[in-house]
Amino acid sequence: MSSINRRNFLKSSALGTGLLILPSGFHASAQAPSNKLNIALIGSDGRARAHYDSIGTENVVAICDVDEEHLAFAGEVFPKAKRYVDWRECLEHPDLDAVVIVTTDQTHAFIANWAMLRGLHVYCEKPLAISVEEAQVVRKTYMKRKNKLATQVGMQRHAHPNFNRLREIIKDGVVGELQEVSAWGNRQIPKPGYLPDAGKPPKHLHYDLWLGPSPYHPYNPEYFSGRPGANCLQWNMYWDFGCGQIGDMGSHTMDIAWNCIDATVPTAATATGEDYNPDVTPVRMTATMEHPANDWRGAVNVKWYQGGDMPKSPDSMIDLNKIGHGAMFKGSKGYVIADFTKRIIIPIGNEADMTYYQPRKEDELIPAMGHFQKQWINACKTDLKTSCDFKYSADMIEHMLLGLAAYRHGGRIEYDPNKGRVTNSTKANDLLKRPYRDGWSLKG
Repeated sequence: MSSINRRNFLKSSALGTGLLILPSGFHASAQAPSNKLNIALIGSDGRARAHYDSIGTENVVAICDVDEEHLAFAGEVFPKAKRYVDWRECLEHPDLDAVVIVTTDQTHAFIANWAMLRGLHVYCEKPLAISVEEAQVVRKTYMKRKNKLATQVGMQRHAHPNFNRLREIIKDGVVGELQEVSAWGNRQIPKPGYLPDAGKPPKHLHYDLWLGPSPYHPYNPEYFSGRPGANCLQWNMYWDFGCGQIGDMGSHTMDIAWNCIDATVPTAATATGEDYNPDVTPVRMTATMEHPANDWRGAVNVKWYQGGDMPKSPDSMIDLNKIGHGAMFKGSKGYVIADFTKRIIIPIGNEADMTYYQPRKEDELIPAMGHFQKQWINACKTDLKTSCDFKYSADMIEHMLLGLAAYRHGGRIEYDPNKGRVTNSTKANDLLKRPYRDGWSLKG
């Protein structure tokens, strides 16, 4: 097959069958060369190592990293891949089918959007965006191409069976009528402000490319001093590099709740927290996002707590502080409290006798999703369906980022989801965007 025909063949595979019918008669599991994706790994070390096994069964034809030492490490694993330091050049690598994005948070939306505009399947580590505008742009691009592209955001804890069980019991009414949802994370990494100039970066680090679209800040080695796979904790709390706990563990923890409530984008948000720092996102904050009713539940407030702020426990016997990252569903008949792998049902009140609740039969349970990264690879070849696609994930991060905008605004913001605008404050509406350096565009 020519490269063009091979790509068209991959995208026109038998929908819903989970397999491809190759000209030779072999199924997808045969991994014939014409059935393998040509993948670019953008961000090649650290967290990227978690993808090595999954993408190693495909054709990794390009690797990209702003740190040439990282490139050298990944090059030993993928010796046939061409090496790039600039992701914009990497996206022009011939005959690409898909990209895996494991870069700094301030570049996620840029690379994801550019890749989709080039007709590429995309796996992007969380968060998908660090501004409301970025979430809007990425979602709009995806929705125009959702019948051609498979997308996934790296909220890999979603693969735990507990996510399916929670969705079933909440939708089936185990707490009665759903009234309020809370999620929280207890991580605390205080910083006073951007780091001072500490000389020139090492020759192997392309620091200007590391900054990417963000406003310039001088080099400091502390930004790069974390352990592999967790170095984001050295920089993602700064406004120009990330969105703090909203985008970090918030992406994982809010996913527990988001998977259950079938929400899209809120109509209003309020938030309180520590004093605003123009350099650093808050450690301590509580945000409330208001969501309208849908076809199976009434309107609900979805609350996010971080850095020590916590929801009130439903009973003195239950210490929520012992759950570092968790969610709580409040209903007319009781509560469900959960973390990533466990859940507790707590009937409350004289009428909460559980006779109103009928568990699903075994054959009605939501099927297990299997391996999170491989779900995306399979989707690229078959039905394009994933659990955390760019609609689901853009809605969720926009919801979270509106809470962060309300915190910066210092008051309630009212939001028009259709127009993507704050309707009660021009100044608050300006907080939906972030500044970029000259020459950088989301829509390249």
